Amino acid sequence: MAVDVNKVVNWFRVHNYGDMRHDDNVEALTQMKVMKLLYYAQGIMLAAFDRKLFDNDILAWKYGPAVSEVHNKYIGKREIVDFNADGMESKAIEDFTELQSKDEVSVVLNTVQEAYGDKSAIQLMKMTHNEAPWQNTEQSEVISTDAIKAYFKAEVLAE
Repeated sequence: MAVDVNKVVNWFRVHNYGDMRHDDNVEALTQMKVMKLLYYAQGIMLAAFDRKLFDNDILAWKYGPAVSEVHNKYIGKREIVDFNADGMESKAIEDFTELQSKDEVSVVLNTVQEAYGDKSAIQLMKMTHNEAPWQNTEQSEVISTDAIKAYFKAEVLAE
């Protein structure tokens, strides 16, 4: 069963906040970066477990794959984690804990974090621009689930 995309965003936010607490070189998670992480998480979930991580469409925007609902929630914000805040809000922590307890979801999110979490938003954007699902979709159109799944099965899980 698919999970709420905002819970997935919160998972990445909480992980980023923890990383920033332990390493001065970690940058705050940006809206642009989380969009790419969502795309990679969806692709790996589709390829590995033959189901969607979340039900929201992924669109082929100018700067790479994006989820409009996430963009709308964080509109006008570049960074979506405030390191200077006194911890993370309880809802974000609850979402992180919930998703960590779901075996397949946890495996996918931790894999994406490990493989792509240290890359910048610009690096991730350039990567997605060189990948078939984004390249073969008209700008602002929905990137098909089948295209994402086929690409990740052939190119990402095959590595």
